[in-house]
Amino acid sequence: MSNIAEEIEKLVSPIVEELKLELVDVEFVKEGRDWFLRVYIDTPDGNIDIEQCSQVSEKLSEELDRIDPIPQNYFLEVSSPGAERPLKKEEDFQNAIGQFVFIKTYEPINGMKEFEGYLLAYGPDAAEVEIRIKTRKLTVEIDKDKIALARLAIDFSA
Repeated sequence: MSNIAEEIEKLVSPIVEELKLELVDVEFVKEGRDWFLRVYIDTPDGNIDIEQCSQVSEKLSEELDRIDPIPQNYFLEVSSPGAERPLKKEEDFQNAIGQFVFIKTYEPINGMKEFEGYLLAYGPDAAEVEIRIKTRKLTVEIDKDKIALARLAIDFSA
């Protein structure tokens, strides 16, 4: 996470908590010539609406104008994490047990760097994912420190 994203996370966390929402992720990324500050929020039951996004956006905009932590011009986007919600925190992984996930690793495990399957377990050291290779189901253990990216995924084979 970039320094700006970390700073914004500290700034937006109290706003989100006050509204009884969950902060899922903060990104500060350059796309083409433009910079985007993206804040992903959700409700505990996963039913975020546009009004809640708008409330967070307005309050965060006021704080950003007051503190001005970002030197360049940028677009602020506050939205739902969507169906393919990122898994970043321990709690995210625990809540995703039994769900279909996509995990990308920093280095190959059994010759693969991308895994799609059902998250069976998430412990102190590793995640266990049941993947399918053609008609076979295999359980793969992925060390936590090898996970580069993890998110919920949609199982199109079901």
